[in-house]
Amino acid sequence: MWELFRERHIAGLFASADPDIFHERALSLFHMQSKHNSVYAKYLSLLNVSADSVQSIEEIPFLPVEVFKKHQVVTGTFDPAILFTSSGTAGAEHSTHCIRNTSLYVHSFLNGFKRLYGEPERWCILGLLPSYLERSGSSLVYMVNDLIGRSGHPRSGFYLHDHDKLRYTLAENEGSGQPTILFGVTFGLLDFAEYHQLPLVHTLLIETGGMKGRREELTREQVHEKLRRAFGSDAIIHSEYGMTELLSQAYSDVKGIFTCPPWVWPEMVRPTRAGTRRNCS
Repeated sequence: MWELFRERHIAGLFASADPDIFHERALSLFHMQSKHNSVYAKYLSLLNVSADSVQSIEEIPFLPVEVFKKHQVVTGTFDPAILFTSSGTAGAEHSTHCIRNTSLYVHSFLNGFKRLYGEPERWCILGLLPSYLERSGSSLVYMVNDLIGRSGHPRSGFYLHDHDKLRYTLAENEGSGQPTILFGVTFGLLDFAEYHQLPLVHTLLIETGGMKGRREELTREQVHEKLRRAFGSDAIIHSEYGMTELLSQAYSDVKGIFTCPPWVWPEMVRPTRAGTRRNCS
């Protein structure tokens, strides 16, 4: 069932930016999930929404993210290839996302990355993701680990708490002019920046958000200002936003404006209310 739907629709959805094609396939996906995803079907029933009455994507009720904390949200029956779990904060309930086939996620994050940054092979890709590496089921770690492998650079890798080694690697790459991407959870980058200042010209910092209870919460502008004080006013800082419950990422440029790949259609909605959406894409 799912494989047949994927064969007919998913590959074309990634390949096309045509809104009409997106709408058609999103509706097809909705109608399939309304029949074969028991959790979503129950949610529609509680909203008193008939799937047959939904004829446009603006009418599709969105499943609240909280449901992923209470239920196993799956379409059909399968043994998951991997189980992604949200990071959350200490004591918070975690979301769970059962992944039928990791190839769909790889296809999504790889094409999303390439749209903005080109082939991974042109970069040395580094990961500073404490707390994510120290638990299982992180979709962010899965993505960065895959990009590190595709990079093929001998210094690509995770650096966890080894800040001295990370500083040495950054200095080596800066000295040789090697284009570098450093994916870093926010509190990890700030911890590193406090003791290891160096000018970064050939390095792109991509902060992935999240203090996870480790530091005082700051605005994104405050975080980027602290990083520029450590790494130079010309340091290039982007941001990445992803969710365990989704399989796509949004990236922001130096102006802080997030953009999504064409197969993601952001909307602003009123929770639990169908038909009250405003297109924000």
